[in-house]
Amino acid sequence: MALVEKFHVVAAERPVATGESIKEGQVVSLNSSGEVVLQSASHVVPYGIAGDTKSTSASAMPGISSGWQNRVSDMFDETQASSKMTVYHSGGEFATDQFSANVSAATPFTALYANNGLLCLAAESVTSGVVARLTQAAGAYPSGVPGVDVNGDQALGGDNSNTYIEFKLVI
Repeated sequence: MALVEKFHVVAAERPVATGESIKEGQVVSLNSSGEVVLQSASHVVPYGIAGDTKSTSASAMPGISSGWQNRVSDMFDETQASSKMTVYHSGGEFATDQFSANVSAATPFTALYANNGLLCLAAESVTSGVVARLTQAAGAYPSGVPGVDVNGDQALGGDNSNTYIEFKLVI
């Protein structure tokens, strides 16, 4: 439920399809109207990585418990004001906790594909193209808050048991 933007090339703003529920860090596609939808078997070709969350039940900000609201009036929907979502594409380096369990044992520079919005290995893929290349194997990610978990920092919370991967976006 998190995306850490380390470096990005293009941050596009695209309208979001009505009824979609997308977490920051998930792989997204475009529907026939050019609206952002979660990448799936119905929308196979990945467009990029979601930079915002569109939800009605939980925040997806890195290290934040799911009940925390970014802005009370938006009720967990970071796209409510404009109906648009930031989508990163055309390169960049990111860290995310939005990946399939099979990625946990992968080694750096392994090709990552997409399956229902999550980064995965080829065996789970519903798409024919490489979405990203792994640059750092799964592990704890530092939060910047002093502590003892990761390089003197507390670990950043999130999905996948607070485990993150780092990757180079290639779409």
